[in-house]
Amino acid sequence: MKTYKKTNPLIWTGRPSNDQLYVHEKVRCIDLEETALSSIANQEKTFALLGYACDEGVKRNHGRPGAIQAPNAIRNMIAKLSNHFDDDTHLIDVGDIVCLDNDLENTQRAMAATVHELLTYNAFPIILGGGHDLAYAHFNGIKDYLEPQGKSIGIINLDAHFDLRTVSNKGTSGTPFYQIAHEAPQDQFHYLCLGIQKEANNRHLFETADRLGVTYLENHEYHINYWDNVKQTLEDFMAKVDHVYLTIDLDGFSSAFAPGVSAPSPFGFAPGVAVQTLKTICNSGKLISMDLVELNPTYDIDNSTARLASRLVSIAIEFMNNQL
Repeated sequence: MKTYKKTNPLIWTGRPSNDQLYVHEKVRCIDLEETALSSIANQEKTFALLGYACDEGVKRNHGRPGAIQAPNAIRNMIAKLSNHFDDDTHLIDVGDIVCLDNDLENTQRAMAATVHELLTYNAFPIILGGGHDLAYAHFNGIKDYLEPQGKSIGIINLDAHFDLRTVSNKGTSGTPFYQIAHEAPQDQFHYLCLGIQKEANNRHLFETADRLGVTYLENHEYHINYWDNVKQTLEDFMAKVDHVYLTIDLDGFSSAFAPGVSAPSPFGFAPGVAVQTLKTICNSGKLISMDLVELNPTYDIDNSTARLASRLVSIAIEFMNNQL
């Protein structure tokens, strides 16, 4: 698999305890070219970390490159967290899908195939991006898995941007949901975006969102002070679909919490409302897969953004464990 790279186990280091007191002691690194997923998955609580080492889509979208380094930056921060997971919770790191020769499209195909494989063997995928072009690949992997079952997918995106730009030549980090919408059967595009900023989306993008029937809350509405409305919006949306794919764009957070992103903003949302959102989605029992995107370690300060991403991963696993 040319686009695949196994994880160096030395990334998973931290304070030693010899009693799995820390997450780095619990994670098991898997080389997908040597080990069949069928031999390690098919367990009730298997969470698979998969990296998307690619910022080609960000470059095409005229963003700041650097997200290619994000998967390992997040791993480094997850490794140091205290381990409070049950013994029957299995954390596996299955490596990275990497972009070679600027071939974003081949990278996306490889990612979709790997997501499909993880779901087939009952592992819950947590994808560490990478640019938001990951969403097109991630969604297609889920779709390929669910399509034979006739199940619908709802996309929930925590983000400052719609990422509904039209595709003029090739896909970018700004086009994934437009691509998904235009490949979906009529009335089968279900998309909720939380945290949208008017300053970051031109009026044509709002018109596209309205035309495609996108549900969204702007950043001033997506706030813990208005949680009742946020929760109702989430529940109404999830009631219409069989499964939920969650994607968290770290540039949706205020730059006070997430300075290390491709497009920082001081007017983004805070972690509190994101955690409550995550809890509500997990409690629905419909979450099938998730990712975190747009971390740019080049511009991070004291690993603040990577630390935020690591906590979101840990919290998601905790909430999902309560449902499994």
